[in-house]
Order: sequence, then structure tokens, then C-alpha cells
Amino acid sequence: MSNQGVDPGRRRFLTVTTSVVGGAGAAAAVWPFLASLKPSERAKALGAPVTVDIGKVEPGQRITVAWRGKPVWIVRRTPDMLESLPKVSDDLRDPQSEEEQQPQYAQNETRSIKPEVLVMVGSCTHLGCSPTFRPDHPAPEIHSNWQGGFFCPCHGSMFDLAGRVYKGVPAPLNLAVPPHRYEGDSTIVVGEDPAGVA
Repeated sequence: MSNQGVDPGRRRFLTVTTSVVGGAGAAAAVWPFLASLKPSERAKALGAPVTVDIGKVEPGQRITVAWRGKPVWIVRRTPDMLESLPKVSDDLRDPQSEEEQQPQYAQNETRSIKPEVLVMVGSCTHLGCSPTFRPDHPAPEIHSNWQGGFFCPCHGSMFDLAGRVYKGVPAPLNLAVPPHRYEGDSTIVVGEDPAGVA
């Protein structure tokens, strides 16, 4: 076949146009498959981190946010609350938080990153009830050495102001501390560990 009558400009145009249309068709065919691999909005909402502004939380106050369908309590503890923690150690089942109910960075006496701010899941480790926040003390109707904390009226489980469980109650473990990190001084992200922590 001879090259007479062949227009190289037209051939180049047709080759480029065919390639572009073919690439667009392939992308249109692959797009639904790639989109199906992405988690749904519902799935993202269930496990997504929650950002909480704690700047207006007063000392001694507790706020509740939802994360993964569970209540998460954030308590700004007063100096008096922090001083009460060692006073109840002898009455606690796991005062050193040796059971894995908190991330490594919160395995300390206050069970927190910053001593004055407690972040924990507000579900009793016995049957999942939601204990009441009872910062008042003394309260002999709860315990003879009650220094404030969380009381589950359903079955009588008691936790101190760090979420550590008392001896002789139905709850077997301390309240869980979720992964969390700080974004500045007054913002907490619940559901994410601090940078550099695996």
C-alpha cells in the first residue's frame, strides 16, 4: 500500500481522540468498582474520631460525647478530686491499672494524658449500664471511704474519679479509656492516639 493520500495530521488526530475516548470509557467503567471499596457514610460515622472542645468545661464538670455508639465522658477534675485518688487505692481492685483497659499513655494514677482531664467510656464493665457521676463526698450510703466517682445504681458497682473499680462489686474491670489525643490546649480528638504512638 502506498503512502499517497494519507493525511498524517488527520491520523494523529484520530489516534489521540480514540485514546482519550477509550481512556474516559475505561475510567467510567472502573469508577463504580473503586467507589464500592470506600466505606459507607454510616461505617465512617461509627468509627470516626470525634473532636471535642473542652475550653468551656468547668472544673468539676462532666460532659458526654458519643463515639462508636458509646458515651464518652470528659471530666475536668479539680485539685481536690486529684488529691482524693491515692486515698482510695486500698479499696480498689486494680489501683495500678494493670488490666488493659486504657492505652499505654494513660496507664498512670490519673489514667489520663493531662491529670486534670479524664476521658473514658461511660459504660459499666459489668453489664454495660451507665454509672452516675457522684463527685460529692463523703457519701456513706455508697461506700465508707467514698471520695467521689461513678456509681452504677443497677448492681452497685463503684468507680473512683479515675474510673478504677472498687473491690467487692460486680464490675470486674476499670472503666475503659478510649484512644485520644490533644489538638492544642482545649481540643480533644477521641478515637485517635497521639502522634508517634502505635
